[in-house]
Amino acid sequence: MRLRNIPGADEYIKDSEFVIRETPDYKGRWAEEIFSNSNSIHIEIGMGKGKFITELAKENPNINYLGIERYSSVLLRAVTKFEKEPLDNLRFLCVDARMLSDIVGEDEINRIYLNFSDPWPKDRHAKRRLTSPGFLDIYHKIISPEGQLEFKTDNTDLFDYSITTINESSLWEMYRYTYDLHNEPSMNEGNIMTEYEEKFATLGNPIHKLIAKPVNNNK
Repeated sequence: MRLRNIPGADEYIKDSEFVIRETPDYKGRWAEEIFSNSNSIHIEIGMGKGKFITELAKENPNINYLGIERYSSVLLRAVTKFEKEPLDNLRFLCVDARMLSDIVGEDEINRIYLNFSDPWPKDRHAKRRLTSPGFLDIYHKIISPEGQLEFKTDNTDLFDYSITTINESSLWEMYRYTYDLHNEPSMNEGNIMTEYEEKFATLGNPIHKLIAKPVNNNK
């Protein structure tokens, strides 16, 4: 469930120095223009309150991170918290993920994280799922040949769907997956939990995770 609309969120986000405006001006030059370096870029799509990507950025100062969230009222929570302890290697975008290939260059992203995305359970909404073929096509346009896509969820139906779409894709190949991440030591090593993951794990819900890689002969 999305957070309710917060009055003034759009204006606050628009004025924040840590939120990059939706623009093609940095396409192909995000590291140099935004982070003033040539380090690799990792993104989280649907970052919510930002716990996951903020902890990643703290642990990996030599990697650039972009947190992407469509809803300003959700992003507001992450930005106001981030302002108290800003990091040079993390910035935010308030943008629909469908726009990513318009504002991010080919091969520019080294890793894409999808965490506890909206399952959109009704068949007529399948195209909105962040692991649908349309989104997989967008990700493939921006991922580097050596990059990877990581997806976590507690929703088994969505996870099954995601495995199917990746296995049927000519653009992606499955690398690894598990239906019980927290009891799979090799995949759980170094795992950073999101707010939802902590909640669901406390309830005893198994967490599912997959890692996919781009098929580079289609680049």
